[in-house]
Amino acid sequence: MTNPSVRTLTTSAARWSAGHPWRSIAGWFLFVMICLGAGISVGGRAAATEDFWIGEAGRAEAMATEGGLQQKPDEHILITARPGTGALDVRAADAAARDAAARMKRLPEVESVSAPIRSKDGTAVRVEIALRGPERDGKKHVDPLLAQTAEVRDAHPGVRVEETGGGSISKGIDELRGEDLSRTEVIALPITLITLLVVFGSVSLAVVPILLALTSIVASIGLSMLASHVFPDVGIGASMILLIGMAVGVDYTLFYLKREREERARSGGRLSPQAVVELAAATSGRAVVLSGLAVAVSSATLFLADDVIFSSIATCAIVVTLVAVASSLTILPALLAKLGQRAERRAERRARRGKAPRRMRSKGEGRITTAMLRPVERRPAVTLAIGLLVMLALAAPLLSLDLTDMGRETHPRAIPAMRTYDRLNAAFPELKTTHRVVVRADPGQADEVTAALTALAERAKGDEHFAGTSELSTSPDGRISLLKLAVPHYGSTDEALSSLRSLRDEYVPETVGRTGAEVAVTGDVARYTDYPEHQENKLPMIIGSLLLVTFAMTVWAFRSVVLGMVGVLLNLLSAGASLGLLTLVFQGTWAEGALDFTSTGSIASRVPLLLFVILFGLSMDYQVFVISRIREAVEAGASTRDAVLGGIRSSAGVVTSAAFVMVTVFASFVALHIMEMKQTGFALAVAVLLDAVVIRIVILPSLMLLLGERTWWPSRP
Repeated sequence: MTNPSVRTLTTSAARWSAGHPWRSIAGWFLFVMICLGAGISVGGRAAATEDFWIGEAGRAEAMATEGGLQQKPDEHILITARPGTGALDVRAADAAARDAAARMKRLPEVESVSAPIRSKDGTAVRVEIALRGPERDGKKHVDPLLAQTAEVRDAHPGVRVEETGGGSISKGIDELRGEDLSRTEVIALPITLITLLVVFGSVSLAVVPILLALTSIVASIGLSMLASHVFPDVGIGASMILLIGMAVGVDYTLFYLKREREERARSGGRLSPQAVVELAAATSGRAVVLSGLAVAVSSATLFLADDVIFSSIATCAIVVTLVAVASSLTILPALLAKLGQRAERRAERRARRGKAPRRMRSKGEGRITTAMLRPVERRPAVTLAIGLLVMLALAAPLLSLDLTDMGRETHPRAIPAMRTYDRLNAAFPELKTTHRVVVRADPGQADEVTAALTALAERAKGDEHFAGTSELSTSPDGRISLLKLAVPHYGSTDEALSSLRSLRDEYVPETVGRTGAEVAVTGDVARYTDYPEHQENKLPMIIGSLLLVTFAMTVWAFRSVVLGMVGVLLNLLSAGASLGLLTLVFQGTWAEGALDFTSTGSIASRVPLLLFVILFGLSMDYQVFVISRIREAVEAGASTRDAVLGGIRSSAGVVTSAAFVMVTVFASFVALHIMEMKQTGFALAVAVLLDAVVIRIVILPSLMLLLGERTWWPSRP
């Protein structure tokens, strides 16, 4: 018997819960309300601008902030000709620009307003507005500006008046993300319910997993708000809780429910509902706890990334997973006991009416599983080789993986501010991106630093990758100097990256670098460059930790070093194949129409790391559940060969059902507009599908059949 302490915990909790069902049910809903209420009353803490500082770009921003020269949130009022009206009416445009500037100056959220600026080709006029507060706070203060822009638009119908900027774009992203998540719920919940109805053939049993998943999500949202005061929320916490909560919440309940039904069918009515629930807790309940711990520990490795985004994701993943496990230990046994008692009463009523009792049957193996296992049983070496070749072939595109940080220009054009952003940059290409060279020196070096920065600006004028415009600022104490250099290319383009390399490797060292002052370069291009480099540097350490965690958790669960190594191998295969498919689909253009996206020729830098961590945790669900079934048979006296084949057949139905639910949840994120979420959903959906079908039904049993009794080394079940 493996892990008696875990088995004791699950059976004791199930015994109490099933014996006191109404107390357990009431206690759970009270817990959910307390969590949500505490979170709402305390409130969450959003990540501040300084939480995102990474690498040289982050160091430069810290120095600029020290001198009061930090990047301010800005907005642009763009005035162009209305479509179909011909050339821009300059007088009308100037009048609208002056009106907009006057209105914005009166707003307390506004720090400064520029004079109207006309484009070189005369097709547009803009007004630049700097808001008060840190850069990331722009969306908090943008509503009054948008309201004034709407009034200017109404007052000047002869021209088109629009607003764009960091705040308005961020606000549009939040609104679009909210709409997308609502659509995801509309898609995922009905499909999940239908799947559960097919699996159980009972409305009440199908509703239970969804009920527990949703209540776990609600409680986790409240707890995550509390946790955000330690690990700040970056704005995607609710999305991650929904993504992971639906997956693990339904899966854990599904494993438990299936086993309870099997035990009830096996007992033939000879055991009470409470005893049946306790039996299920001793087997599947233990597997749920082990799986939940594996997901939580795997998610915790994201803290090693030393990044506020991953820390926030890790916190949400750990919270929702542990809450889902808690629901399976507390309210689930109570609900199953009550449903069992109701079934007994129905059976008694049928008996009084003289009707034969309905016999509950455990769902047998499926024809597809049987067909897939037939070659595994006959020629395990051949099927193992074919399975490995398929997974390696799917992973092959990974060799061309290109990671980038998704810049502002990659945001969906469904956001009105992004369409305005395109028109603004077309009329004023120098606004596409800006390098910011920050220097910290003694006040006595101010003149020397100014001269060096002026020389740097002159050199950049002759470079085709720069726009030829610059702006030099110095802090009041003379210690911090800032040079802004405009670049007429979007931050993720090769031209922009080339300009950054020239600036950091040549222009800075040959000018201001010779003064001996501390200097660093930031800006959009630097951020998009430094962040992926930071992630790539952290990736080996995190993957190494994941492999160690997977190995340790498997050895701890089954007392087998061999199974620990098998778990590591299988997880690497799943992750590699799904990441290869992600690269093949999203770095090319052939799937743009089918999946509704515009390829950037790259993968978002956070996606691979997120995929590895979440997949390594979730794949342990299937690993623990399947191996637990096989181990039970071996402990009952069956040979490893018979146990493997029987265990795969008996668990295939629940694993594929659970995988279908999880794939549905993840695949619904492919319909989102945000590229990073779209890529993450696709990668996870593919990974879970491959893991449940190819890994668990083909590769795992083939490998275990070849290993035989050596599978359990060094223990002997």
